[in-house]
Formats: sequence, structure tokens, C-alpha cells
Amino acid sequence: MDAASPVTHRTIALVGAGGSGKTTLIESLLRRAGAIPRMGSVEQGTTVCDFEPEEAARGVSLGLALAYLVWRTEDGSTAALTLADTPGHPDFIGAVDSALSVADVAVVVVSAVDGVTAGTAAVWAAADAARVPRIVVVAQEDRARADFRRVLADLRGTFGARLVPLELPVGEEQGFHAIADLLGEDLLVYDDAGSHRTEPIPAEIADEEHRLHQEATEEIVSHDDAQLEAYLDGDEPSPSELGHTLARELASAGAVPVLLCSAITGTGIDRVADLLCELAPFPGSRDGVIRLGVDESGEGGTLQQVATEASGEVLVHVFRTLADPFLGQVAMLKVLSGVLRPGDRLHNATTGVDERIPALFRLRGSEHLPADALRAGEVGAVAKLAGTPAGSLLWTRPRAGARPARLPDRRPVYAVSLEPVSQSDDVKLSTALARLVSDDPTLIVDRSGGATILRGLGDTHVAVAVERLARVLGVHVVTSPAPVAYRETIAATASAEGRLKKQSGGHGQFAVVQLRLSPLAPGGGFEFQDSVVGGAVPRPYIPAVEKGARDALATGGPQGHPVVDVRVELYDGKAHSVDSSEMAFRTAASLGVKAALAQAGTVLLEPVSSVTVTVPAAMQGPVLTDLASRRGRVGSTERSDDGRARIRATVPDAELTRYVLDLRSLTAGHAELEIAPDRYEPTSAVR
Repeated sequence: MDAASPVTHRTIALVGAGGSGKTTLIESLLRRAGAIPRMGSVEQGTTVCDFEPEEAARGVSLGLALAYLVWRTEDGSTAALTLADTPGHPDFIGAVDSALSVADVAVVVVSAVDGVTAGTAAVWAAADAARVPRIVVVAQEDRARADFRRVLADLRGTFGARLVPLELPVGEEQGFHAIADLLGEDLLVYDDAGSHRTEPIPAEIADEEHRLHQEATEEIVSHDDAQLEAYLDGDEPSPSELGHTLARELASAGAVPVLLCSAITGTGIDRVADLLCELAPFPGSRDGVIRLGVDESGEGGTLQQVATEASGEVLVHVFRTLADPFLGQVAMLKVLSGVLRPGDRLHNATTGVDERIPALFRLRGSEHLPADALRAGEVGAVAKLAGTPAGSLLWTRPRAGARPARLPDRRPVYAVSLEPVSQSDDVKLSTALARLVSDDPTLIVDRSGGATILRGLGDTHVAVAVERLARVLGVHVVTSPAPVAYRETIAATASAEGRLKKQSGGHGQFAVVQLRLSPLAPGGGFEFQDSVVGGAVPRPYIPAVEKGARDALATGGPQGHPVVDVRVELYDGKAHSVDSSEMAFRTAASLGVKAALAQAGTVLLEPVSSVTVTVPAAMQGPVLTDLASRRGRVGSTERSDDGRARIRATVPDAELTRYVLDLRSLTAGHAELEIAPDRYEPTSAVR
């Protein structure tokens, strides 16, 4: 069946902690569906979804990848699945947000060895924020120390009792070759090819299996009044009826089914695919959401629901873009309404440009599978939409100010300074960085004080961006720690003269200004006051004096940093009818400001940021101790809705250079960190 065939289509985001087995699970599903001839290896960098060189080199997923397959279920029906492979590394949580924004269901992959980790909690919270229903798959059941029962208890203890196990392993680790179907009460015994035969439940697990069957049945029917009444009267629903009820509960987030498998041996893989097709909500089961009336900064707007109907007008959400060295930009998209076809002309309601849709395709890693059309609810891709970054809406309507539903705000917490290797790199750097930010909005570029600063969610995030900058966009840079943006302010009021007098034949240059500099309150910025009387400085030259003062303050004070929170008062001066000019007064003012700063001296100011750390309550003490060692001042501590400790503090930026990395190490990855600029204050550190 080709990629354009009109079959039931669902988009499934696989999320989970790093190393939980998401990429290998997708590889096994592709192999079992016949989409690939053999499985690749994460360690060898040969999987379908980890096709970028940066991923192959590190042996981990670093971006969002899509893998399309067609699955034929046990009842003979056909379904199309687009599996979205997401990174487990915390630096790339933005890719998880993007996948969840278009997913019909999230599959939370949990290692049968590691159980619930900080990464599991992070993606669960992301799915909560996106309001996406979940299915849990406990993977790696064939590995040493696999323990499904321990992991199930861990899941319920962390995420609540609404988790409903549908399967029970019979044997684990190397002995994992069979699964008990808790709804059908059958034993599924697998061979080396991943196929199964049905047998009766063995006596040694019969009691446990029946108890879990009853628990699952009671949990499912409790959400359906008619079914519950029949059950209490002794009429137990069939496995098919239970499945239909569970599917409704899943769609409403009332239940979370729990499955299990081994991607390496293939045990349970066909069951995972069958149950995904049986339980996952259809794209039309919930409306899409967009924002209308958004301002140029991306703020504001009102929410509007969009019915997922093929008969509607064409509306497309571009949820992720990827710079390709051969094709240019590849845009991943979801059709929210209507039917998208090659040749369609659409208006970008986010950026205002018009786009003509070229050939459509579905993605299977780096492979492009041609598609004649994409219908409402389907996910695909297109190349060379030059004016359409991630987060755009393409619409038949020629309107502006429309955007997709807002993604979580992931503020950068790590930064490096970029220095181009050559003049050619310098020329191309700005355009290349704009491409990077277009592909990954969690990256931010700052330019201040002559430096180019790249900010991201961690050191790996920034390092991968720099590698892609060189490999894909051909721009090479050297990185160094981002400089701390110190400032100075004048220590006391001071007066000084700025004098320029030059004569070198013809017209000379002459200007004299008398300036008085005084400190402003913190955050006061810059004020210029004209107190000249009697025309000592002609009115046309006053603006030039202000420009010269600003020039001197921006160039830096005695300690080499820009000067802030200063009032500059011009109270007297002299001019020459022939030799004075705007440039002469601008230069004289700059000289006068520098003289006054040298006379009064300056106070060094350091940037201070607002820091919010959310951690399990048991880790609050070590975090507070660490903040104190960084000259942090704790403003408040409180309990969040989920019982964790939320610590708010202010910390000098000089102490935050590697804080995100140290905090992850201190809390085993369980901390959430937000950093936002707050103010400048006199430095208390010895430099």
C-alpha cells in the first residue's frame, strides 16, 4: 500500500526518558510491519529515526523524526501510523513539545529496568500540558533486571491509579517469551520471528492473572454506567466491549493502558501495534486549536477550535522544520482541516507570505514517501517553503495574526559566545543563525557588546546546534563561555570640561562643553539635561552633545564596561562661528564624559537573574545550600500542586554559567529550572 492510500491515520508521539527504548521500539514496529527489511542499531547509528550524523555519533536521539508505516490488524483492517520519535535528553524537550502538539496519543515508553525516572516525569508533565491522552509501554523486558511488577507499582505511585495494565509478562529477562492478555485471559507465546500462538494461562500465574483481570475490568466498566450495572448483575463484558470502553476512557484521559514488550526479540510488538490501532483516538475525536488576533510579538489572541474535517477549508500547521543540506528546508506539517494537495496556493497567516505547495511526502526517517494528498488529521512534509518557519499556519484565508496553540515557554539556561572562524563565516553567520532558530525556537541568539551569544536549554543543545551550523549551513565558529554582561555606573557627581580645538589649514574644529554627571537610581538608564543659558552652545549643536555623551557611555567606563544609570547635564560651553560643527561638539561631549567618569570613579554592576527551581521536596535542602554558595538570595519556598518544592531566588549571572549542568547532577535530573533577567546591582564578588 502506498503512502497516499486512504486508510485510517493516526499520529503517535513516542516520548520517554533517554535510554528507555523509544527508537528501538519504532525500529521493531517498522520491521514487524514490513516497512524495513531488518532492524538497525542505536549503538551503531543505523536506525531509521536517528539518521543525523550528530545522533549517530552520540548514540542518542537529538531531534524529532517521523516514521510512517501501514499496519494490518488481526481483524484484517488496515491503519496508517506516523510514529514521532522524540529525544529523551532534557536539552531537547522542545522537540517533545512539537510532537505532542500534533499527536493523537502519546506513548510513554518506560524501561522495565530503570522504571520511572526524571525523564519519565518530564515527558508526562509535557503531555499533561498538551492535554494529550497516554498509553504506557514498558519496554526492554528481555534485559537483565527487568521487573514489570516493580515498574507498574512505580508508575501507579507516581502518576496515580488510573493506569490499567492490559498484559502481564510470563518470564522476564532472557526468559521473556510469553504475555498474558488480561482482558482476553489468554497466553500469547512468541517464537523467534515475533509471531505468537495462543495457549491457556499457566497454573503458576493463574491466580495473579485473574486478580489483575478483575481489577482491569472493574476499572474500565466503572466509567460506563450501563456496563457497570450489567457487570454488577453478573454479566461480564467481552474483551471487545471492554476495549471499546477503554478507548473512550483513553480519549478523555480517564484511563492510561499499560502494555509491555521487547523490541529486540519482537515479543509483544504485534500486540503493541494492534492495541495502538484499537485504542488510540481518531484525529477527528477532538478539534484542533489555533490563536487568532496575535500581535507581532506572538502575544495575545483568542483561541478558536478547528473541526478536523476533510470538507473544510485547507488549514495547515507547520510544527517543525529541518535544514537539509540538499533540499533546503523540510517542513513537517499537520493538516488541521481540508485536503492539502501539491500546487495549492496558501497564505501564511503567521508571517504574511504566500506559498505554493510543491510535492507532498510522508517521512520515514530520512526517506521521503510520495503522497498525492494529505487529509485533515494527517501528518506529512514538504520541502522548500522559504517563508514558513516552525509554528506557522498556512491557510486559504488571506489573513494575518493567526498562530497555532502556544507551546510551553522553554527559556534558555545555558549560553556560549560564537566567534566566526573566517571572514566568509562572519558574513554568513547572521543568516545561518536565523535558520537555526527557525528550526528550533528553543534556541535564542543575542547580540550585545559586539559579541554573538547562542542560548539554549543545555550544553548538548548548544553543541549540537553549533555542529549543525557547520555541517548543514557551512558556517564554522569557535565557542567560548558567554561573557557576563557587566555594567558600570558613576560613583558620585562630577563636573568636567570637554574641549576640542584643532587647526590644520582651512576650517578647524572647535567645541567646548561643560558637563555635570550624576548617578541615577538603579534602572534609571540615561538622562540628558540641557541647562545652557544665553546661547553659549548654539541650539543646533545640543543634539550632537547628547549623542557624544551616549557614545562615551556605550564605549565603556574606566573598568571597560558600558555605563548606565547616569544623568548628563550640559550647563555651559563655547562655540566658534566658523570652526564649530556637530561632529566637533559630539567629540567634545565624549571627551568630557570620559573625563568626568575618570574623576568620580565608577561602581561595577553585575547582572542578577531571577531563578526558579522546582524539585522533589526531599532535595530542597541540597538545592538551597548550593544556591547559598552561589551568592543566591532566596525569596520564597513553596509547595507546588504536585507536592514538589518550588524555590525562588535571585542569583548573580556570574554564578549561573554552568548552573543547569550542576543542578542536574545534584538532583539526578529531577529539577526544573527557569532563569530570567532581573536587575543590575553592585557586585559583591572579588574579581
